[in-house]
Amino acid sequence: MSEQEQDGAGPGGAADGPGGTDPLATLRSTRYLVLLVFAGLLGVPLAAGAYGFLALVKELQHLCFAELPGSLGFHGEPPWWPLPLLAVAGLLVAAAIRFLPGTGGHEPSQGLAVSGAPGARELPGILLAALVSLALGAVIGPEAPLIALGGGVAMLAARLLVRGAGARAHALVAASGSFAAVSALLGSPLLGAFLLMEVVGIGGTALSVVLLPGLLSAGVGALVFVGFDSWTGLGTDTLSLPDLPPVGSPSLAELGWAIVVGLAAACAGAGVRGLAKALRARVAPRRLLLSPLLGLAVAALAIAYAQGSGRSSSEVLFSGQTDIGPLIVHAADHTVGALLLLLACKALAYVASLAAFRGGPVFPALFLGAAGGVLLSHLPGVQLVAGAAMGMGAMTAAMLGLPMTAVLLATLLMAKDGLTVMPVVIVAVVVSHVASIRLAPPRPRGARSAEAPAPAAG
Repeated sequence: MSEQEQDGAGPGGAADGPGGTDPLATLRSTRYLVLLVFAGLLGVPLAAGAYGFLALVKELQHLCFAELPGSLGFHGEPPWWPLPLLAVAGLLVAAAIRFLPGTGGHEPSQGLAVSGAPGARELPGILLAALVSLALGAVIGPEAPLIALGGGVAMLAARLLVRGAGARAHALVAASGSFAAVSALLGSPLLGAFLLMEVVGIGGTALSVVLLPGLLSAGVGALVFVGFDSWTGLGTDTLSLPDLPPVGSPSLAELGWAIVVGLAAACAGAGVRGLAKALRARVAPRRLLLSPLLGLAVAALAIAYAQGSGRSSSEVLFSGQTDIGPLIVHAADHTVGALLLLLACKALAYVASLAAFRGGPVFPALFLGAAGGVLLSHLPGVQLVAGAAMGMGAMTAAMLGLPMTAVLLATLLMAKDGLTVMPVVIVAVVVSHVASIRLAPPRPRGARSAEAPAPAAG
């Protein structure tokens, strides 16, 4: 049990704030202003740590997939290279889940959950499981580990430095730490704020109590990311798209296709979630044996795609956030057959990774949606950018159950074209969200409503 759970406070519990149960009184209190300043200052080291984490993942990926084969005498990466790496990854992640406190962090097959900051004892296991999963090729994203690590470190700092504060104040600072850690990853502090607030499900005046320090930490964190990029020149795998092809105003045909995209994404998301949960139930009792086998399955799917399409296996491996832009910009390089094979292999690898590894579900869902949209653009009446945006929004809504975040992700990523495609994205997201809810299995009486279709806490 995490320290936050022992205190009986989660991010949602922070809504009452350090000054009492009245949110307005909290906003007026001196203690809240002190916490606001503390959250802003804390955003600097947390964002620096998040930047370092992402840079380390990127360097480890390059080391394992580019430099290591050459150092062993191979001319380039052998076709079978992902097999041993992902088998080792499965074994290491299983060991972290089995033997280290905290079970390696968030269970990704349950969607995206924010159920309280982890305790200090749990942070090493979360860090190890995430680094191994992300660096060695699992189809999983970095957002969930960053949220957990940012919240856990912030909670630890609050306990050590903010004397006399209660559990609610600590939870507020922990939520701000999660904002700071994840904000720049999504390309915008505002996107990170909406993602976390929609997951937590706080509304009304209480929203401001958590949102203000979170936004401050996220804004400071985004500035730190920009500064480190300029200073180090390393760059990180944050979500951003290059200049995209021009797009015209949405048509009535695209409005009809938006309904189709929403329904298709809901069915695909239900299939991925259902298979991942069923597979996880079988893996959990025998992780040390079955997780390496699932790692081998992910590698085999990547190899099958590379051999069948003549393209790189990396398009199936990893989370996909750095491949979304090139996929859309160079859509003409992918044949219809290659896109169909990519969708099938990436989706199945996503299922296996959700069941066996540790990370977040957001970026693979975005990539699958973008690939589906690119495939759809081969049909009459669908522009490339509009199709990709509809696919990303609908698939994100299907996998996460967060419709507002899905719309913002799909449109803000499109930069100047975002407002143009927003109407059809909204239709696709709404259809996907409603259809996902109807496709979800009935909940047991008394179960939390957030547990279907996602983003339930495991």
